Amino acid sequence: MFENLSDRLSGVFGKLTRQGALSDDDIATALREVRVALLEADVSLPVARDFVKRVADKARGQAVTKSVTPGQQVVKIVHDELIHVLGGEGALAPMRIDSPPAPILMVGLQGSGKTTTTAKLARRLKEREGKRVLM
Repeated sequence: MFENLSDRLSGVFGKLTRQGALSDDDIATALREVRVALLEADVSLPVARDFVKRVADKARGQAVTKSVTPGQQVVKIVHDELIHVLGGEGALAPMRIDSPPAPILMVGLQGSGKTTTTAKLARRLKEREGKRVLM
């Protein structure tokens, strides 16, 4: 999922960074592609709309510094907003498992990373919180 989204977004931003100045039409075109990329990555429509709206609001009111092209500025705004939406840096709260055994159900499409995520959760529970994990 993230590979497809990353490929789509890098294609959109590749076009933007080559341009000297951004107009509102360029921003709208780029954000339309971002919205399509998010929807193709199975992000819900309300979340994609809110994300694009927040990025558009920030991009229109943003002053571009001299050392950065306008396209790079939009890339940074989208990157910062993605970090914010996905929980920010260091936003993982401790998992609260009070009464063992605590089953955790992992659901997702084939190839979406359930096994990898399960292993990462198990490692975190074992190393950071001293839990005994069975999978």
